[in-house]
Amino acid sequence: MATASSLLSEEKFLCSVCLDVFTKPVTTPCGHNFCSACIQKYWDGSHICQCPLCNKTFSQRPELQVNTFISELAAEFKMLAQVKPSTSDPQLPGTADVLCDICSEMKENAVKSCLTCLVSFCEEHLEPHQRVAAFKSHTLLDPVKNLDDRMCKTHNKITELYCRTDMACICALCFKTDHKSHNVVPLEEEYEAAMAKKDETMANIQKMIQSRSEKIAEIENSVDVGQREAEKEKEASVQVVTDLIRSIQRSQAELVEVIEERYRATKQKAEGFLTELRMEVAELESRSEQLEQLSQSEDHHHFLQSFPNLCSPLNKDWANIGVHSDLCFEAVRGSVTLLKQRVDEIMEELPEIKMKRMREHAVDLTFDPDTAYCSLVISQDGKQVIDTAILKNLPNNPKRFEMCCEVLAKEGFTTGKFYYEVQVKGKTQWIVGVVRESVDRKGSAALSVENGNWIIMCDEGKYSACASQTVEITLKENLQKVGIFVDYNKGVVSFYDVNSKSHIYSHTGYNFTEKLYPYFCLQNIENGANSAPLIITPVPQTH
Repeated sequence: MATASSLLSEEKFLCSVCLDVFTKPVTTPCGHNFCSACIQKYWDGSHICQCPLCNKTFSQRPELQVNTFISELAAEFKMLAQVKPSTSDPQLPGTADVLCDICSEMKENAVKSCLTCLVSFCEEHLEPHQRVAAFKSHTLLDPVKNLDDRMCKTHNKITELYCRTDMACICALCFKTDHKSHNVVPLEEEYEAAMAKKDETMANIQKMIQSRSEKIAEIENSVDVGQREAEKEKEASVQVVTDLIRSIQRSQAELVEVIEERYRATKQKAEGFLTELRMEVAELESRSEQLEQLSQSEDHHHFLQSFPNLCSPLNKDWANIGVHSDLCFEAVRGSVTLLKQRVDEIMEELPEIKMKRMREHAVDLTFDPDTAYCSLVISQDGKQVIDTAILKNLPNNPKRFEMCCEVLAKEGFTTGKFYYEVQVKGKTQWIVGVVRESVDRKGSAALSVENGNWIIMCDEGKYSACASQTVEITLKENLQKVGIFVDYNKGVVSFYDVNSKSHIYSHTGYNFTEKLYPYFCLQNIENGANSAPLIITPVPQTH
């Protein structure tokens, strides 16, 4: 009678999922056996419930029970079988690029990955694939990570084909459905075709590396040259401004000295007059006392001899004498003021300085829902507005625009300077600027300065300003963000490209008499285009 060891062969007790001796074996309705944990995990990761061996599909997941007979035989086999010791040193998980998926504790480096099992094996656990007939048809390759990526996410099948039309790896079912009319070839064929182009591709890559390396060197050299030029320019500019400051300080000291010298001369002259006048006052007071004494004397002879001398007038006429201070330096102050204005104008020719100074007048704006056209929706923070193209039934409001997708800011201005920025990125049509409070909101009055609109607009990449007549604006790049600066007292409304800090257009020479409100028009949505919002963006703080 045959012994137990001769009746039990290893392949009969290996789970085809983990390729190890069964642990709590269960039997599927199609009659195949698997470890309970292995089959459950296999089904958990699949869109459909099928047998890993015969691919039989079950309408619902079967309730599986441990096969006690197979379990007892597997336990007996484990006792009789000699376990081959591992000759490799154990490695902790994560110490190798690809680890064996079967090792339970100290994982070994994988030597092969199976595209059929979607499992990576170390040398020991790969042995059944090299010996058992059922596994010899499996596709083995060098170890790879993320074997699940080799599976079609739609059909849970191995991606064995390549669609040249969509440049994607697909499975056989994909070829029969979504890629039916596409140019599809086996992966191996596409691999051979790609490998045939490898040398040419490598040569092109090397050329690109070379050209980009040269460009890196060129840019780095430009940066070095730019740094040296910047240092020279900074030194020269600082020297010029320092000389100007010293000249102004010297002029200031000289001006102060002249003012003080003129004042000293005036004061000295005044003190001379005061001394002389005080002496004359003392003389007159003395005469007054003498005259009073003479008037009380009965010596007529003495009185008559003294009286003429006491009545004689003093020789100096003070009527036209005065001290006039020549301290008027209005011409100097005017010239210095003009110099300051000219320096400011020169400095503001640098766009960065101009932008910085305008931003000092930044205001915090929010869209006003009471003025918004009935298809517009304003964000909760009041900074964004979009056109839904759905007309809402809103209550009547005299402030509301009723003809176009227009809206004003809540904040209005009657004096001084103010500045704000509007993001127009993604929009193909828009209008921004300021309008007077009495602007037409119910009719279809033309957009013009005569009607109280100081604006610029974009229409499919073409820019213009609405003055007395339309003025075309030429820009190098499409606007992403617009800066609007208003000087109410000078009657100026200017527009800037925030990204390039360049001037776009200015309305000048106007006499504003009403409150001005920031104005926004989203224009209409056409076939889904121009649906991006207008956004009032925060203005960076100046330092």
